[in-house]
Amino acid sequence: MMKNILVTLTLFSTLLLCGCSSVMSHTGGKEGTYPGTRASAAMLGDSETNWGTKSLVILDMPFTAVADTLLLPWDFFRTDKSVRSRVEKSEQQNLATNSVIPPARMPGE
Repeated sequence: MMKNILVTLTLFSTLLLCGCSSVMSHTGGKEGTYPGTRASAAMLGDSETNWGTKSLVILDMPFTAVADTLLLPWDFFRTDKSVRSRVEKSEQQNLATNSVIPPARMPGE
């Protein structure tokens, strides 16, 4: 009886945790391909991440990789209209403009 409850609880929690990093990464702005897997790898390599979180990331990483693979067509074809991407695009345009037009001299130089 106890073994059945433990197995059921383990399977249920595995389904709930399936691909967490991938789902979280895909709800934000466009992060490129395999954003969840890259986020998980970054967490594993980060010295600030505690061992409890790292163990959950290790358990979740195969599911995240599968979810990222299934969402690969979405990553290629989606358009990004997030605030972050608009700010980055604006900064790139300003950088291009500033590289062509030199800054004005300050008085007294």
